[in-house]
Amino acid sequence: MPDNPRTPFDSPANPRTPFDSIEGAHEYVGLLGVAIEEARRAIQAEVVIAIKTRGAERRLEALRLVEYKLDQLRDHIGPSSRILNDLRTLRRLLLSDRE
Repeated sequence: MPDNPRTPFDSPANPRTPFDSIEGAHEYVGLLGVAIEEARRAIQAEVVIAIKTRGAERRLEALRLVEYKLDQLRDHIGPSSRILNDLRTLRRLLLSDRE
C-alpha cells in the first residue's frame, strides 16, 4: 500500500489526457467553445453565400441545421465549463480542509 493513498480530489502527477484532471478538462472545454464559435462564424458566412446562390435551397437548409446544432452544442459547453470551475473550487476547498 502506498504511503500517501490517492483520493478522488487529487490531480494525477502526470496527466496523459486532457481529462486526467479537472483543470485539463476545463481547458479542453474552453478550447472547444472557441472552436464552436469559429465554426459558427464560418457557417454564417456560408449561409450568406447560399442565400445569394440560385438553386442552393437544399444547401441552405443543411447550413441552417448545422447552425442549429452548433448553437445546441454551445448551449451545453457554457454550463459544462461553469460546472468544471465549480468542481475545481470545491476540490480546493476540500483539500484545504484536509490540511
